[in-house]
Amino acid sequence: MARNPMLILVNPWIHDFAAYDLWSKPMGLLMLASVLRGQGYELRLVDCLDVHHPDMQRYKNLHAPKRRDFGTGKFWKQIISKPEPLKPIDRPYSRYGIHPDIFRQELEKAPRPDAILVTSLMTYWYPGVFETISIAKEIHPDVPVILGGIYARLCTKHAREKSGAHYIVDSASPDSLLNLLKQLGPEAHPPSAPSFHPYPAFDLLRRLEYICILASTGCPYRCRYCASDFLFPAFHQRDPEEVFPEIVYWYQNYGIKDFAFYDDALLVGAEKHFIPLMEEVVKTGIRVRFHTPNAIHIRVVSKGIAHLMKKAGFQTIRIGLETADFDLRRKLDNKISQGEFERGVQNLLKAGFHPSQIGAYILVGLPGQSVESVLDTINFVEANDIMPYLAEYSPLPHTDLWEEAINASEYDIQNEPLFHNNTLLPCWDESKRARMPELKRKVREVRERLVACSTQNLFVDAH
Repeated sequence: MARNPMLILVNPWIHDFAAYDLWSKPMGLLMLASVLRGQGYELRLVDCLDVHHPDMQRYKNLHAPKRRDFGTGKFWKQIISKPEPLKPIDRPYSRYGIHPDIFRQELEKAPRPDAILVTSLMTYWYPGVFETISIAKEIHPDVPVILGGIYARLCTKHAREKSGAHYIVDSASPDSLLNLLKQLGPEAHPPSAPSFHPYPAFDLLRRLEYICILASTGCPYRCRYCASDFLFPAFHQRDPEEVFPEIVYWYQNYGIKDFAFYDDALLVGAEKHFIPLMEEVVKTGIRVRFHTPNAIHIRVVSKGIAHLMKKAGFQTIRIGLETADFDLRRKLDNKISQGEFERGVQNLLKAGFHPSQIGAYILVGLPGQSVESVLDTINFVEANDIMPYLAEYSPLPHTDLWEEAINASEYDIQNEPLFHNNTLLPCWDESKRARMPELKRKVREVRERLVACSTQNLFVDAH
């Protein structure tokens, strides 16, 4: 019997001014890997962001990335030349991830693949994607390279013209890729009795510190600054009876205790979705920790849900506040009405969460947004005794705010995705950008005060 075709899956480098592993894994690629494995394909994964690659230790000039609580931390980093459009920016630019020589070695030691699949994330990270594709073609010149992921979907024309990939997959459905692979041949033969789990293929990674969980896709809120509506037009929630065994699988078989929800709307329809899931966690008594890096909708956080989150083991709670300026908010989304933020936060604090565990994302750099509006929102978050986190706005194609972003920006964001980089604050003018250190300083002061208060309260509670 002929062998099944073999595919190399690649999670590319990040090229940027800054990058941090905040429960960052190539979820889409790992979900796709699970589908491909079910179809019978043999898989090799090369993770260019692998912080645990043993061969990186030989690069004595590079400092090992520091790892922090719950599996988060820094990546390996090498300073590189800035792309031409970013030359005027007076900040170092880096490749985050393994050394290119190690990537070449990983490709060379694998058998000749039938195709190489490269994923992508942020639109302005495409230089790392392009470098990945270039080296893949250098090592395997006669192997088709297929590019998918968020950049490929949001900037399809740019990807087709400039990435160097032989094929671009601009659909979220695995069927598009499967049909392409069948055309390229040879045909895969699904196993009669699969010996693998049906969950995202995290086991392909070298070392697991945490697992990302996607209990739903899409979001019903349709916020004007967010591309979720384009990437996932329909909001779909998985059955809690499917999600809970996934958590148990990684907990029992791999000893994983930290789980990060990737959902954009984790608490929507909580009575039939989130509550039954967490009640099962509490009932079985598994000792796990949950995190919400993509943020939750605070309007849904009742007293009951807050106490359930505490019992289930939530440790890191992020809230999508964006702004406390309701004149601006009416132009952005309908996630929060007046009073809902304060009420939800109080429910979390009364349930026993420390202020240092709860953070509110504040969008900064929006078209038409004033610096004073951001300062007022920071003060609003401080008054509610939780941690403010600045989230610099990145203008994205296929969002409702895109045309306003084009008109507001002095950069050519329409034709150059590098200018989507939130570090640039591309939709603010220079006078506003100059006050960014002031905003960062204010946020830092608030967070330091709250951490100090939490530490003092913990000391008092212990005595």
